[in-house]
Amino acid sequence: MVSGARSGALSIFRAGVAAADARGAVARALAGHLVPPCAGRLLCIAIGKASVGMAEVAMGHLRPDATLVVTNYENDQTLPGAALHLAGHPVPDENGLAAGRAVEKLVRSAGADDHVLVLISGGASALLPAPVAGVSLADKACVNAALLAAGLDIGAMNLVRQQVSRLKGGGLARLAAPARVTGLILSDVIGDDLRVVASGPTCAPIGTRAQARALLRDAGIWDDLPASVQAHLSRPEGPPAELPELVENHLIGSNAQSVAAMARAAPGAAVYPRPLVGDVAEAARTIARGTGPGTWLFGGETTVRLAGDGLGGRNQELALRVALLAEEAGWPDGWVFLSGGTDGRDGPTDAAGGLVDAGTLGRIRAAGIDPAAALARNDSYHALKAAGDLLITGATGTNVADLQVLMRF
Repeated sequence: MVSGARSGALSIFRAGVAAADARGAVARALAGHLVPPCAGRLLCIAIGKASVGMAEVAMGHLRPDATLVVTNYENDQTLPGAALHLAGHPVPDENGLAAGRAVEKLVRSAGADDHVLVLISGGASALLPAPVAGVSLADKACVNAALLAAGLDIGAMNLVRQQVSRLKGGGLARLAAPARVTGLILSDVIGDDLRVVASGPTCAPIGTRAQARALLRDAGIWDDLPASVQAHLSRPEGPPAELPELVENHLIGSNAQSVAAMARAAPGAAVYPRPLVGDVAEAARTIARGTGPGTWLFGGETTVRLAGDGLGGRNQELALRVALLAEEAGWPDGWVFLSGGTDGRDGPTDAAGGLVDAGTLGRIRAAGIDPAAALARNDSYHALKAAGDLLITGATGTNVADLQVLMRF
């Protein structure tokens, strides 16, 4: 029965991932005439983990005059006719810096009669670093590492990232003026605040330098930042960064849509009424305390505060924590829990997440690993690997945050 439930949970998860298919999302947007014609050139820029598929559809339908694509190494594919840049994620690298310069060069070439189509998906914040003057790529990487280690949510992280970037927080759209700009956005942000997705290259900023400073101090990481970043964030504010008039953004896919697709694939399943966000330990307690027998579906994106030097990701931690809480609560043996990232990559690992059941902890302990101690050092990856319970999907070509399936029978 458990074996069948594991297969069933995986099938439901895959339905959610399929609903976020980047190619289909762009095709529907183009069929809905969300990209108006222009008198001049059409320039297409695709950024993020789903950018190859998004660009491929746009190129087939619109025949742009130039196409530039930036994605992570795991999503490397052949795309004839496009300039493809592969870059680092979640830590920005030199290839991302070069990609940022290429994007700037292309959008600066746009004239008043031209149209810049920007295809945006999750991951673009790290993939397209364009640090402000005085801030180096190494400084940006240090900021990213500090934000990740502090367990801040994506909105808080991207508020800070926008303040030290030339392209984020509407910077790309401002560089393209006076050309028309259309953004088609596949959201990996719970709540779908388009300013937050990919740090909003075609949207207004989330906040100000003063708000970024206050956030960093409240998180206790201001003193950990490079002096160049502290100096930039301490400079006086200029006038609010306004977007040009000819900018339109459209949401074309989201986590909520994928949860709905999972529900269609699992008739009778209960969709948990709130997204799983915030601290991963609290999310695990929500699952353990807020569910009974049956199939439960979740979506969201948790955060992990790093306390150890192990290997893992938020989905792997969530799966292992649910297994420990199930044991503590004395759940009967008939249960299965899956937590996975829709992009196929959870943290700096080759796993999308974890797929656990009542036998997981026994398998981990039989391998000589204490699962609670593994969690304490943020080493969920090796614990789940020992149990054979890593969720491995490979890169999916999309990204709408995380999905979870719980079956209790």
